[in-house]
Amino acid sequence: MQSVLRLIYPAQCISCDALVDQEFSLCGDCWKTTLFIHGLVCDACGTPLPGQTSERPEFCDDCLTISRPWQRGRASLIYKGNAKRLILSLKHGDRLDLVKPAARWMARSAQPLLIPDMLVVPIPAHWTRLLRRRYNQAALLAHELLRLLGFSDAPDALIRPRRSAVHDGMGRDARFANMNGAITPHPKRGGNCKGAQCC
Repeated sequence: MQSVLRLIYPAQCISCDALVDQEFSLCGDCWKTTLFIHGLVCDACGTPLPGQTSERPEFCDDCLTISRPWQRGRASLIYKGNAKRLILSLKHGDRLDLVKPAARWMARSAQPLLIPDMLVVPIPAHWTRLLRRRYNQAALLAHELLRLLGFSDAPDALIRPRRSAVHDGMGRDARFANMNGAITPHPKRGGNCKGAQCC
């Protein structure tokens, strides 16, 4: 049955619709133009760094001078070109087919941070945005990460009590100020995260 479906609906590149060997993947040309992060990265934010991978943590200039509200982080893609287009298509364009490949890329990038019994906790969307958008892409990605990694999840451990402004056009300091107090533990279910390592 699967092979018949493949004949009728062959696998296509998630970016350009070219035929590919595997579902939910990029063709060779789109892979080359999608800027994946690999090699040496900042241990706090995941920004690519020059040089060879190291056993000890390395940090970018920003993370050496700016206090972060987290300890360690990773990123899968540089937010430019085709990567930016794919991310915005998932976030605003109803491209839910991008959840599977994006979660695979995130799981690969997060490997150095993973520890047993981690919780997967999505960033919540304000109810007004959820009503307009109909889904929270962070929750969908968290669900798929949970399936790939086998961790526990706490999908409603956090809430967004106020609607923050859209970050488009904001600088770093304005974005940090905009998010100050925008996300808090759920009054009843936020205890799920107490003492847990979350991703």
